[in-house]
Amino acid sequence: MTTTVREAKRALRERILARRSEFDATALAAAGQGLRDVVLALPELARAHTVALYVSVGREPGTGPLIEALSDDGVEVLLPVLLPDGDLDWAAYTGPRGLVTAARGLLEPDGDRLGPAAVASASALLVPGLAVDRHGHRLGRGGGSYDRVLARQLAVSPPVFTCVLLHDGEVLDIPIPREPHDVPVDAAATPSGAQRLR
Repeated sequence: MTTTVREAKRALRERILARRSEFDATALAAAGQGLRDVVLALPELARAHTVALYVSVGREPGTGPLIEALSDDGVEVLLPVLLPDGDLDWAAYTGPRGLVTAARGLLEPDGDRLGPAAVASASALLVPGLAVDRHGHRLGRGGGSYDRVLARQLAVSPPVFTCVLLHDGEVLDIPIPREPHDVPVDAAATPSGAQRLR
């Protein structure tokens, strides 16, 4: 019996999540600091006035230091708000006190909603993932929220820089199984460096 794309993705997700479960708080904090430094060194971020990002949860590489650094530098940071249909709305980051606990254990901004299309105003889109291959094909958690966001960016001119934030070892040499709705990203950033993809 042939393994379907969805089954292959599910198996890969399980392997990566099992590896991530071994990270302790110290390792996660160090990853967040390293990731901040790597992302801030990207030339696309040096020119950015607005960056769409997300608040990391669980064993994701920590985005807190990056959000704070961008905000301190006067960059407008847009954070996602999960909608009931799985799509993402956006709101501006106003500081740690402006984050509230939401569905699925997420932290979301409590400010005015700007609409799903607001992400088009960003000059850089930094997305979560579990892995990416050398062609920019990203493995997410399977909900499709960021597939919709990435698809919207294809219509923006000039193109928006897209980068997945990962732990070291999650940029894979093997191809990630793809479905028609999957949209590749331009780059990957890990605590030890950034890589251009595609």
